[in-house]
Amino acid sequence: MSEKGAVLVTGGAGYIGSHACKALAEGGWRPVAFDNLVYGHEEAVRWGPLERGELEDRARLDEVMERYRPVAVMHFAAYAYVGESVENPGKYYRNNVAGSLTLLEACRDRGIDRFIFSSTCATYGMPEVVPITESEPQKPINPYGASKLMIERMLRDFDHAHGLRSVSLRYFNAAGADESGEIGEDHDPETHLIPLVIDAALGRRSHIEVYGDDYPTPDGSAIRDYIHVTDLAAAHVLALDYLGEGGETTALNLGTGNGHSVLEIIRAVERVSGRKVPMKIGPRRPGDPPELVADAFLARRVLGWSPRYVSVDEVVRSAWRWHTRAGTG
Repeated sequence: MSEKGAVLVTGGAGYIGSHACKALAEGGWRPVAFDNLVYGHEEAVRWGPLERGELEDRARLDEVMERYRPVAVMHFAAYAYVGESVENPGKYYRNNVAGSLTLLEACRDRGIDRFIFSSTCATYGMPEVVPITESEPQKPINPYGASKLMIERMLRDFDHAHGLRSVSLRYFNAAGADESGEIGEDHDPETHLIPLVIDAALGRRSHIEVYGDDYPTPDGSAIRDYIHVTDLAAAHVLALDYLGEGGETTALNLGTGNGHSVLEIIRAVERVSGRKVPMKIGPRRPGDPPELVADAFLARRVLGWSPRYVSVDEVVRSAWRWHTRAGTG
């Protein structure tokens, strides 16, 4: 397959970024991972070169852009721990917002006009209506969500001023692992539900704590929309194609449209693993909405995207294979 050009993938050694690099390579692009390896993994960079660097280091960004001459940027690099953002907001505004500004200015100065941004449903805060459409008011309730919303605003302004067109993809709960088992989810610390439940099933942690069983949901536990990371990666490549065909700046939700509660995820892991998951019920976490589920109709209409993994058991099964094979924990 002939190469269509280089794409700079910030955070390309991370969970979603590495899956996007694989999807790009399969689509005929040359992914260039730019990562400081604070949370990323060098061994996850398999489909193109790895360039180490910090977003705030403009000279390093210019050097990498000069070497590879990317035609587009996919921007995943960000700190993404909600609790930490509340305790240390400066870290999040400096890295996520200021770092992104440096990246946008580098794109402007090189004439790059296609930008795919890894945003989040956290920009909506506590939604008034579920499923959540893109017209839902964006009222983030923590610095992490606020930092992502600020970047969305910067992207609109850079389009207006400089013609830098972008697609902001607002993820719901990324989950699962590459079907080949080459890459998967390996965070330290791990905060995502499915790998935590798998760790409990494998005996790597004593139990899984369920934060609240008194929500206004069918079983009392919080409901989320779990979207397979391979489906997320595919949407990024489709967004790149959309911009290549002259598409305008937009923001799109990425989710399955199906919600699953914490207790349902635990039962799914038990079904897939054949093991009992030890759990304890704890208090709600402050700021956790009862239900976050995407209305992803717009992504279907604009990108022609639809998730292939619609069963939560499929998502859990891919994660189970990765975690038992990789020995992560």
